[in-house]
Amino acid sequence: MSNDLKEFTYINELMDLYGPLLTDKQRSILIKYYEFNLSLSEISEELNITRSAVSDTLEHAKEKLISYENKLKLNEKQCKIKEIIKNSSLNEKEKNEILKELTYGI
Repeated sequence: MSNDLKEFTYINELMDLYGPLLTDKQRSILIKYYEFNLSLSEISEELNITRSAVSDTLEHAKEKLISYENKLKLNEKQCKIKEIIKNSSLNEKEKNEILKELTYGI
């Protein structure tokens, strides 16, 4: 997996956990960039702000998400729990149900 794809996946995981802690503007720009795959220029046109403002907001929001994770470690803990479940002796149906609840039920 490329570094860009790893970062993309990681930021999306952090957004799921900590997104509500960001400002509406930060959350909106991150969603447009990471979920809808819009370019900085497309976002700046849509929001009628400069491309550099979009870039700055993206960087500050990513820093906040990473800071929250460094302090709270929720994503790290969730990944460890998922790994334990995958390696458990539960049948596949039980594993999938637990993983689904862990991923979408929190």
